[in-house]
Amino acid sequence: MGNEEFRIEKDTLGEVRVPRSAYYGAQTQRAVENFPVSGLRLQPAFVRAQAIIKKSAAYANLSAGKLNENTAKSLMQAADEIIAGQFYDQFVVDVYQAGAGTSQNMNVNEVLANRAIEILGGKRGDYSLVNPNDHANMAQSTNDTIHTAIHIFAVIETHKILLPSLNILEVSLEEKTKSFDSIVKSGRTHLQDAVPIRLGQEFGAYARMIQLGKQRITNAVDGLLELCIGGTAVGSGLNTDPQYRDRVIHHINEETGHKFRKAENSFEAMQSFDAVVEFSGALRTLATSLSKIADDLRLLSSGPTTGLNEIRLPPVQPGSSIMPGKVNPVLAEMMNMACCQVFGCDVTIHHAARSGQLELNVMMPVIAYNLLLAIEILARGTDAFATKCIKGIQANPEVCKNYIEKNPSLATALS
Repeated sequence: MGNEEFRIEKDTLGEVRVPRSAYYGAQTQRAVENFPVSGLRLQPAFVRAQAIIKKSAAYANLSAGKLNENTAKSLMQAADEIIAGQFYDQFVVDVYQAGAGTSQNMNVNEVLANRAIEILGGKRGDYSLVNPNDHANMAQSTNDTIHTAIHIFAVIETHKILLPSLNILEVSLEEKTKSFDSIVKSGRTHLQDAVPIRLGQEFGAYARMIQLGKQRITNAVDGLLELCIGGTAVGSGLNTDPQYRDRVIHHINEETGHKFRKAENSFEAMQSFDAVVEFSGALRTLATSLSKIADDLRLLSSGPTTGLNEIRLPPVQPGSSIMPGKVNPVLAEMMNMACCQVFGCDVTIHHAARSGQLELNVMMPVIAYNLLLAIEILARGTDAFATKCIKGIQANPEVCKNYIEKNPSLATALS
């Protein structure tokens, strides 16, 4: 590329060539060059949470008389555009980046500033109009904004996509509980014949697992409602207006419709990820239940001639490239794989959360990525599992009857 395709920006280390068309600036460009690690980027839901924080901060700083009206309103408009889904291609920093997410924070600051400059009639890179550090990041730090964004997206996405998907799955399992209630079959313990059970009772257990999983997640969400925003670098709130913390959280609540609150101890909230670890543990527990259910369905539908064949899963695609007519339990297999990934996300979050030292945990980007990945694949996976698999399950009552009549453990029930 020729020089005409770049603009020259400066940061504290010197000059940087930035693509002329980019909304990001020098610090983001340095991060792109420094961290060519995975090609993975923090997800759109995380970027939206960042934009919500930046918009709310501009509102709070305007209310405090720290930002002039034109600057604040241009930043708020730019944040609204990001929240609406624009400019995601401008968030280009790898997940594995500078500790705490400094590069990610500056990426959003620079995009906001350059878009605000355009709104005010200027040219990208003219930071005399709107400055990424002095204006977009006013009264903020990477340390409190990235942490707060993790809490915000987790609460939003849990209510928006995860709990609704779990509701669908729970209802689907309850419907099978009722429709299969009259079918008596052989119970099995240790994978050996055991006393009778109704097929509906088996599915009722699955429905209850999902119900309890929802309760655990809902309980854990409460801890995420505490925000460390306003703590700036270490929790002390250095360089913030006395009313800033209340104002910024008030506006976050107006933007999201949730009831976030100030952390009781901002120093604890800045350096600890215990609330995220607890929430991730609730996701892991749900994944444990889902994996067990998927495994059971694969066993119960095995065969059809050499397996249990007590239920039939809906055929959604051919099961083999070499065996015509073969149909595999592909939705259950998908669910198992998604759960394995959730377990991996939880292990990553656990190790990252315990790796924080003194006043800050610098592993925030990898915590953010894995937590959001777990929420998203659980939500989408359970939705597909419920609608394409559970709802279409059919029982084979004659097979169930045949097994129970041959089951020697029937004598235990009769006696």
